[in-house]
Amino acid sequence: MRDRLETAGADRLTRRYSQRTERMRSVLAEVGLALAGRAGARLADVFGARVSRNTVLRLVHALPEPQPQVPRVVCVDEYAIRRGRVYGTVLVDVETRRPVDLLSDREAGTVAAWLAEHSGIEVVCRDRAPFFAEGARIWAPTAVQVADRFHLWRNLGEAAERCVSRHRSCLRATFSESAREKAAAPEPAETGAPWPTGHRFADRTRAEHAAVHALLAAGHSRRSIQRQLGMTYRTVQRLADAARPGNLFQGQWQNRRTKLDDFKPYLHERWVEGCMNTWTLWEEIKTHGCTGGYGAVRAYLQPFRTSPTTPAARPPSPRTVAGWILTHPDTLPESERVKLKSVLAGCPELDALIGHVRAFGKMLTQLQGDQLPQWIKAVHADDLPSLHAFVNGLERDLAAVTAGLTLPWSSGVVEGHVNRINMIKRQMYGRAGFSLLRKRVLLAS
Repeated sequence: MRDRLETAGADRLTRRYSQRTERMRSVLAEVGLALAGRAGARLADVFGARVSRNTVLRLVHALPEPQPQVPRVVCVDEYAIRRGRVYGTVLVDVETRRPVDLLSDREAGTVAAWLAEHSGIEVVCRDRAPFFAEGARIWAPTAVQVADRFHLWRNLGEAAERCVSRHRSCLRATFSESAREKAAAPEPAETGAPWPTGHRFADRTRAEHAAVHALLAAGHSRRSIQRQLGMTYRTVQRLADAARPGNLFQGQWQNRRTKLDDFKPYLHERWVEGCMNTWTLWEEIKTHGCTGGYGAVRAYLQPFRTSPTTPAARPPSPRTVAGWILTHPDTLPESERVKLKSVLAGCPELDALIGHVRAFGKMLTQLQGDQLPQWIKAVHADDLPSLHAFVNGLERDLAAVTAGLTLPWSSGVVEGHVNRINMIKRQMYGRAGFSLLRKRVLLAS
């Protein structure tokens, strides 16, 4: 890199009216390529070359345009200039693993024009984006297009998750049956007490009864307890005469029907299924005709949370099950393998799905692209609409997908450069334009 920067001034020590030698200009330009303006100026000040951040950027701008060689295998990908709004294109030489060029947009015409100016490209590695495929098809018709294997596997994972989501009822049925076998709904009421724990009157009575009897055991008189607790003498006498709090649970509220009684079996069933969100359960029983308030449901379910009988866990989400399906069986933990086996036993469609996913994974890891037509035919034979949509996308890009599952080339090298571009953008905080970004990416690599 330093030899390239010193080429222009190798025949002289400095230039006319210059404040620094050619070697110092080269050093400061190297610092600017690595750290940009403000950080570069701070580093230059450390070794005694005090310059402003604008001077550092001017030295970088003055560097000659890079002239890389035309690659034989090129990888194309996008990077965000303004995430969600403006995107550019980065091209990387797969064999040397160095960036070749940076484009200011990701339009098919821009990519096609670059490919037209750089003849001799034999292989174009890309993701599934249509603009890259169209640009390569128009201006590099003789080049082999290779679809990236990582993006193929990710698209398959999305299709598998949609397929599992369509069979969510199978997950609920499987895990609800196992939950009913393991545990029954906890009883919310105390043994021998007509009012449950969590009832505000019952809890207050228990607390007062305990406080009065504790002071009696300590030797205090009832008049003294009356003064200390701020109660009437009659209340203290009633609490002191009761052997246990349950003897005090008498009155108009005992055994009175509530608005929640008809819906308690439903709440028990949903709790066993794993739904422990009080607000969700209240919303559900309201749709069934319950006119009680949220507070009544919360008070009724409070003992369930402190019960020694733990409710069964809720069924796994479609994303979790899809992750089990996409994981190699040798690396799947035993507990998750057992859960996956129970899911597949209750749903033949998901059993067929895991067979197709593992067959595709074998093709992808062992580069057996010649088996892709037979795999597509087998998928069409099963009733898996979400996987059919994925297969239809493969058929529209069949040549590139087959090459991606056959040839050793992939787009993995470009992902690291995209991360590096994002780091350089953050370093410049949006002050510099595309030309400075391009020079820093191409010259500092």
